[in-house]
Amino acid sequence: MERKRSDIIADTIEGLIFDGTFPDGARLDEVQLAERFEVSRTPVREALQRLALSGLTEQIPRRGVFVRQPGPVELLEMFEVMAELEAVCARLATARISDQALAQLDAINAECALAVAAQDHGAYYSANERFHALIYAQSGNAFLEQEAKRLQRRLQPFRRMQLRARGRLQQSMSEHEEVVKTLAAQDGARAADVMRAHVAVQGEKFHRLVGMLKAAE
Repeated sequence: MERKRSDIIADTIEGLIFDGTFPDGARLDEVQLAERFEVSRTPVREALQRLALSGLTEQIPRRGVFVRQPGPVELLEMFEVMAELEAVCARLATARISDQALAQLDAINAECALAVAAQDHGAYYSANERFHALIYAQSGNAFLEQEAKRLQRRLQPFRRMQLRARGRLQQSMSEHEEVVKTLAAQDGARAADVMRAHVAVQGEKFHRLVGMLKAAE
């Protein structure tokens, strides 16, 4: 499926933010960006709106759109909440997930394995998003699913960056396989623990992420 132009622009701007081209506090001008990408202002506006959902940009009335990088404490707090939301999703899904959904998770993991072999971070992240979204849906709780999706969107650029740490693709893949095993075994407590550990950014994982963000400044 062909990607929307606004999504491509959003991903490009995200990369420019992380590599320091657009530093924290920089104003993102729609007209200049439209000229840079050789498009109308509409897909640029849509791209900036998507970035705002992840917290990377902030719309200030009568002033414009500015780059906004969360500090380490705020980032840690967001990941902490994300880990708990996903743990609940996994725990509930153990009693509610369908055989068809389990087969879908296996199929997605097969895509992830191919991406790991190719060291294709973009393909892995795309499959990874679908893996997690399916578990949200299989929790059987629509409100929880929407809250998890909302925070997932906000953390999207940081979760994508995490995957670029050395060895993280392989580690994430093995954690995915363990998650599916616990879901199939209907072990709610274990599923929650495995998912929480998979998503949480603590200790060395947190230091790596902060180090990557600092390197991009």
